[in-house]
Amino acid sequence: MMSVTRADTSTLGRWWWTVDRPTLIALFLLVGAGFVLMLAASPAVAVRIGAASRNSFIGKQMVFLALGCAVMIGVSLLTPRQVRQMALLGCLAALAMTAATLVIGPEVKGARRWLSLPGFQLQPSEFLKPCLAIVCAWLISLGHRPGSRFPGALAAVLLFGVAALLLKLQPDVGMLMVVAAVLFAQLFVNGLNMFAVVGMAGAGVALFGAAYALLPHVQSRVQRFLDPAAGDTYQVDVALEAFGNGGLFGRGPGEGRIKTVLPDAHADFVFAVAGEEFGFILCMILIAIFGFIVIRGLLRLLGETDRFTLIAATGLLTQFGLQAFVNMASTLHLIPTKGMTLPFVSYGGSSVLAIALGMGFLLALTRRRVGSGGGEA
Repeated sequence: MMSVTRADTSTLGRWWWTVDRPTLIALFLLVGAGFVLMLAASPAVAVRIGAASRNSFIGKQMVFLALGCAVMIGVSLLTPRQVRQMALLGCLAALAMTAATLVIGPEVKGARRWLSLPGFQLQPSEFLKPCLAIVCAWLISLGHRPGSRFPGALAAVLLFGVAALLLKLQPDVGMLMVVAAVLFAQLFVNGLNMFAVVGMAGAGVALFGAAYALLPHVQSRVQRFLDPAAGDTYQVDVALEAFGNGGLFGRGPGEGRIKTVLPDAHADFVFAVAGEEFGFILCMILIAIFGFIVIRGLLRLLGETDRFTLIAATGLLTQFGLQAFVNMASTLHLIPTKGMTLPFVSYGGSSVLAIALGMGFLLALTRRRVGSGGGEA
């Protein structure tokens, strides 16, 4: 059996002893949970929609998860300089493809967010999130180089404005809110004064108010959250019933009944399937894994001296944690419903691959580098 020792100076050996192994293990646990929950939830969905096979979603998700693991490990081998270069190319490509969805993307439920490729539906904005976080961090850090007069923070805000405009035109308000929160976290870590914090918070409230006033689907979701009698709350009601049925230990793998009637049981509402079949304890374990990844990542940044690494990793962790929170909180009716996947657990090729890319970036940036500040390694 092959073993990797500290004396191994190969690329794999150096990677193994410098990568954050606890975070890597936690991410693989999420991948495993995603596979198990796909086995539990997707066959019933496939039968309900008349798919060619009960295992249609399982086969596709296995491919997505395998590719995601390969992407995550491959990207984690990169240096910070290579991370920046890859993210810049990815950001430009994702912006171009996101713009293309407005022209050639199919309209689904009143929005154009996808590109139809042979055998695959691609959502470019998913890949925009991690790449934009890295590029914005790079721009912000450029403004702090000795002797630099480059307006890094302003450049990052302008780039965000381009992405925000495209997301608004799709429209994808949920994605826009996540991207805005990531940039706010990055600017805050960079050193915002309190006047700027208050101003950006006010801008966020104004943005949400404008979305509520101008976008009927946003208004409908908020009204249904505040007053269930104001509209159809079927999905949330069924999801909450699933948690009630599961109790502490769940009804057992494959024994859930809600997945046969719950729309998107394998995607946006997979957390409800986990609650019914595996119970409260497994749900708490999943929450703990997500929390561990975010908290450990932030703790590792406490001693970080390279500004780019600090800002970029903060953005990636904010994005990852916020996406998990939005999915689980909307399933539990703690916030208005938002179609956002649970990282590595929900079905979806674009989501799995984009999250794998972002976590690969994170693992690459947080690797231990002796004698290097991280930014130019």
